[in-house]
Amino acid sequence: MECVGVTMFLLMCILFLFVPGTDSEYISLEPTQHGKMGDSMLLRVETHFDVQNIKFQGAWIKTKPNYTHLVTFTGTNAIPNLRLKNNAVLNLPNVSLYFEHLDEDTQGEYELEINIVFPEMSKPLTVTKTVTVTVSVPVSVPVISKTPESEIVEDRDNVTLTCSVEHGTNVQFEWLKNNLIVGPSDRHTFSQDHRTLVINPVKKEDIGQYVCVAINHISRNPSKQADLSVFYGPYNLAVNSDQCLKTEGVFTVNPGEMVFFECYADSNPPNTCAWISKTKNGTEVLMIGPRFEVKPYELPQGKEFLCRAFNNVTKKQDETKFTLVVARFGGKAKFIQEGGALSSLTFITVFSVVIIVCMMFVLLRKSCHPKRMIKTIYKRPMTEQRGLHRSGHEDATEDFGIYEFVSVPEKMDSTQASCRSLARLDSVRDLHTTIYDVIKHVPETPTLSLLK
Repeated sequence: MECVGVTMFLLMCILFLFVPGTDSEYISLEPTQHGKMGDSMLLRVETHFDVQNIKFQGAWIKTKPNYTHLVTFTGTNAIPNLRLKNNAVLNLPNVSLYFEHLDEDTQGEYELEINIVFPEMSKPLTVTKTVTVTVSVPVSVPVISKTPESEIVEDRDNVTLTCSVEHGTNVQFEWLKNNLIVGPSDRHTFSQDHRTLVINPVKKEDIGQYVCVAINHISRNPSKQADLSVFYGPYNLAVNSDQCLKTEGVFTVNPGEMVFFECYADSNPPNTCAWISKTKNGTEVLMIGPRFEVKPYELPQGKEFLCRAFNNVTKKQDETKFTLVVARFGGKAKFIQEGGALSSLTFITVFSVVIIVCMMFVLLRKSCHPKRMIKTIYKRPMTEQRGLHRSGHEDATEDFGIYEFVSVPEKMDSTQASCRSLARLDSVRDLHTTIYDVIKHVPETPTLSLLK
């Protein structure tokens, strides 16, 4: 029995597939179509049956906002409603509806009803299609308004941005901040058409340039930029000094140097800074302002200071402390702190010194050449040469003469003697002594004797 039931169900499904007008699509029509005010529009209908050989009849009707009969047609004739200003034209035989001029009255919902007479069917097949027509006006340039118009304070105030257009239909809106789309969040809410944007509460990150884009089906137009400013801070408070070496909140300064400190913080409007010194009895306000000056004779040793920043609008404040130590940290640390500013100056100085030393060496070598000095000394007269070098035997004529070498057996330890010292020892000749006599002659001048 179950098999018989399933078989019957399948046969019925097959039968319905072949019966005209069940699941087959005989006409097709876009369900929604958009047009521009003043332009023309064609509601195109595609027929999927033989319009030349099959009889059919039907009508176009406007169902919303008001019920209006537009045109009645058969396979060969069309009868329009002559009471309408904007008469619709029917394009036979495909039953497409054409509007010559779109206006506000054209906008609405339309229905196409067509009866198709198939030869194999006893009754005509009725097919109905609906289409929604929108007639849009191009959007004008939108304008942004802000509430409140005065400046707002973070974490305390909220702001509403509204986008409005003078012309345009079916308008939707889109918001951009710094060219990025703004989406819903815990602090950002929108109206249904996104015409308004509410930020509650505002924060520092909401600062930027906002643009509203008006959009409909036929046009898109952006607004001018609107700046949103927010009072905030202070944030990221820090103390810096160019004369000191900073290490984790401790500033080291050379003795005798004047020191300037500056207090920085991210804030709108700018902060009011107070410089405070910590003592055993409490604190003492030294001065008010972003810059703090410590003179050389006022340099304390290991004293703690405070920089307190206060925003007069947000009523918020922040402070940071630091310690000042007086000690010589040398040129190396100072060079590291000053960085690239000194590196170029040092390079120029060293390079200049090297050039000067090389030039002095070249000049000294040219003026004091060793060979030139020797030639100059030998070209001088003999008397000048003597004056240059004294060896202890300056009078050479006294040493010129004849020398005797005498061998005396009784005195072997003294085997040499001067001829002058032996001239007075005539008695020594009778002993076993060998004497070499040379005629002594002392030339009058050294130059002549050397020539002979």
